[in-house]
Amino acid sequence: MDWMKIFSALLIVAMLLYLFPRVKEMVKNSPKASGNDLISVLIPLVLVVGFIFLLMKSV
Repeated sequence: MDWMKIFSALLIVAMLLYLFPRVKEMVKNSPKASGNDLISVLIPLVLVVGFIFLLMKSV
């Protein structure tokens, strides 16, 4: 490994250490999801997966 790879790996670790307390606070203070939120996510996800499946079958 050269010095550039080591330096970039150290920067990534430092960035993760810097962001960890903020992420922990955001997770603790985030609103709780309800059943309607789950359905609101699943409908577009199923549509996208279905569209990709349709594209794969048409090729």
